[in-house]
Amino acid sequence: MLLRLAYLTVTNTFAALRLLPMGDRDKDVEILALRHQITVLERQLGADTRVRFAPEDRAFLAALLTSLPREILRRLQLLVRPDTVLRWHRDLMKRRHARTCRPKRPGRPPTVRSIRALILRLVRENPDWGYRRVHGELATLGIKVAPSTVWEILKQEGLDPAPSGHPPHGPTSCARKPTPYWLAISSKPSP
Repeated sequence: MLLRLAYLTVTNTFAALRLLPMGDRDKDVEILALRHQITVLERQLGADTRVRFAPEDRAFLAALLTSLPREILRRLQLLVRPDTVLRWHRDLMKRRHARTCRPKRPGRPPTVRSIRALILRLVRENPDWGYRRVHGELATLGIKVAPSTVWEILKQEGLDPAPSGHPPHGPTSCARKPTPYWLAISSKPSP
């Protein structure tokens, strides 16, 4: 009995000496963390031997303990390692950041009105052009838009994206193709 009393006296003395350099705020944070851990343990009384923290417990402890310097955090009597608490805090911040950075309107941004008007003007002025020719003309002008976007715009306006008057690939003009150079060299000049 006396030996046990002496042991408790020495351990409590060292615990009191450990608290001397800590500020009041750090002590309050430690007390809150210890009380919360006791609440978690009381909730799980008679359950598994392993302590399981609910997500809200993790969030509370992470928010509470990350304000402490790392050396003080390592000296606390926690049910989990201080690195685990810091990981909980990183996960909490990651979820918060992902929630705030979610785009307002998911999906592809709408095409600019001026580009849409230009596509429709090109098709109305040149009714035999298909969506690929319009896309090529826009690329020549330096406007970056996908061929599928041109197709969708024409479909939405009720216009045929691929008019049937011309083949889908190849030249659209009736100009004569130049003769390849190997045929020009080998053939006899015409009189």
